[in-house]
Amino acid sequence: MIVAENVTKRFEDFLALKDLNCTIPNGCIYGLVGSNGAGKSTFLRLISGVYRPEAGTITIDGAPVYENPAVKRTVVYIPDELYFLPQSNMRKMARFYHAIYDSFSMERFENLTKTFGLDPNANLNTFSKGMRRQAATILGLSTMPEFLFFDETFDGLDPVMRNLVKQVIYNDVLERNTTTIITSHSLRELEDTCDQLALLHKGGIVFESDIQNLKTSLFKVQVAFGYEYDKSLFEGIDMLEYNQKGSVANFIVRGDRDKTVEKLKQLGPILLDILPLGLEEVFIYEMEALGYAFKEILM
Repeated sequence: MIVAENVTKRFEDFLALKDLNCTIPNGCIYGLVGSNGAGKSTFLRLISGVYRPEAGTITIDGAPVYENPAVKRTVVYIPDELYFLPQSNMRKMARFYHAIYDSFSMERFENLTKTFGLDPNANLNTFSKGMRRQAATILGLSTMPEFLFFDETFDGLDPVMRNLVKQVIYNDVLERNTTTIITSHSLRELEDTCDQLALLHKGGIVFESDIQNLKTSLFKVQVAFGYEYDKSLFEGIDMLEYNQKGSVANFIVRGDRDKTVEKLKQLGPILLDILPLGLEEVFIYEMEALGYAFKEILM
């Protein structure tokens, strides 16, 4: 389990993180979304032990990360800006990783290289941006880590490679209980990948939720009646937004779907539709309820 308590990190006159708190359970895929400068990369470097927090604590399974080789050997961090040894190929990099990580599996490296269709003997300088991202992913996964951190995981990957990376991550979580953190600017990228999702803004987590609960706790209702009515008809229903045109009303509800439907049916509607919301819509309504302009945060 990863626990961050009141974590603060400053760079000269820039405050990257301030009093950040979060708990990430083992064996989950945790998504972190936010705009440029929100603190996503800084947070990953802190929990990887690259940076030391100026205040607060970060622990992995109860042990501090910074300057702790035993913990660091369980962690792999794949940054947004990739680095490989000069004039190296994937096989040379695999030997380098093997010298650092006792758990590095050459067998898995060979298998993943074939699966992704990369030449392990080709100079990495000849690789495209997407191919370099694939190479870094293969090397990271081959260490058989307990904790795997990706910064902008899918940047530069085409749709086929994105799906392949997602599938490999799923397998590691299911088979090896790997804890994975993924950062992105796009909620759509994380919607079908993560178990939990957090929104980072101005150095702090302003919203965090289990994705399944988040998507099922909010829904849209479209209802019409053969008699005159207004919003007061729906007293007792927790609404985040309400619009009515003539006899048709549309509103966003937070709560139990079945109970809401039963209550609405008792009012005798001539039309009643329950519509699912996309994750981005859910975030917009939840953030507005907290007093934040979600679209402005991600710009």
